Amino acid sequence: MSALRSVVFALGLGLVASPLVAQEHAPEGAAAKVDIITPHITDGYHMELPWFAPPFYKEICLGRHVGEHGCEALWPDIHVGPLTLNLSPTKHVVFLFLAAFIVSALLIGAARAHRRHTHAVGRPKGFAAGVEAMVLYIRNEVILPNVGHHGNGFVPYLLTCFFFILTANLLGLIPYGSTSTGNIAVTFSLALMTFITTEVAGMRALGSGYLSTIFYWNKDLPMVMRVLMLIVVSPVELIGKFTKPIALAIRLFANMTAGHIVLLAFIGLIFTFNSYAVAVAPVAMAVALSLLELMVAFLQAFIFTLLSSVFIGLIRESHH
Repeated sequence: MSALRSVVFALGLGLVASPLVAQEHAPEGAAAKVDIITPHITDGYHMELPWFAPPFYKEICLGRHVGEHGCEALWPDIHVGPLTLNLSPTKHVVFLFLAAFIVSALLIGAARAHRRHTHAVGRPKGFAAGVEAMVLYIRNEVILPNVGHHGNGFVPYLLTCFFFILTANLLGLIPYGSTSTGNIAVTFSLALMTFITTEVAGMRALGSGYLSTIFYWNKDLPMVMRVLMLIVVSPVELIGKFTKPIALAIRLFANMTAGHIVLLAFIGLIFTFNSYAVAVAPVAMAVALSLLELMVAFLQAFIFTLLSSVFIGLIRESHH
């Protein structure tokens, strides 16, 4: 699939290259700069769909048409205090809903098949067996060892995060797809949910002792040192609570965005040298990088789940 994506990129960019080559014969100063990277990694109010006629894609507007090719937000801004929000659908919103639909359909289908196969032959088989193996591995080797005993209550949330992030990552590797997890707003929202889950888990496990995760009060120290450490360490403890979700959000966003930028930069070498003779090397590097991105898609979903499990486990461990 990654190789197909690279080939489609190469073919699509080859079609784009024709007018670029023609610009060699255009009057000096008439050539326009072509940005092939930014539109693929940023969000917008339009998206591309496959089309049977050249240039083999059709651009659709998700908002209001402005002029011949312009597209603006469908709904007006909403003002919440000093904040200005716009909830109009965008390209990444479409792929978020698509990822949610795919995850729901596949996992519900796998659960029904698992139940049917188990009732018929005593064990799951095919796709249901594969999903079961993946679920058991994430649960037994990642979640429970880090969250701790009696951590089964967090398994549904963390497994949902894993499969949702994995699907959103993979959607960016298919032709005409877009990586919604390359949007900092999306990764921040995912990290915010983990932050809330972590803090609520801490409140439930520690009770009033939860305050000790913010206010440092070491009873083994003399009173003077106890007060001094409270003043010095408490701000650090509070900042540490917010750096964890920020690290989660930036890690996922940066890794998913960087891969696309490097891949498109390789393809852009064809236009930089303005020659088809150098096309073989960039396309070969793009294919290799696409295979690497396939591994990164799984790896980043795994790391997000692993770190979320560790954060939940750490705050629950304070209970002991």
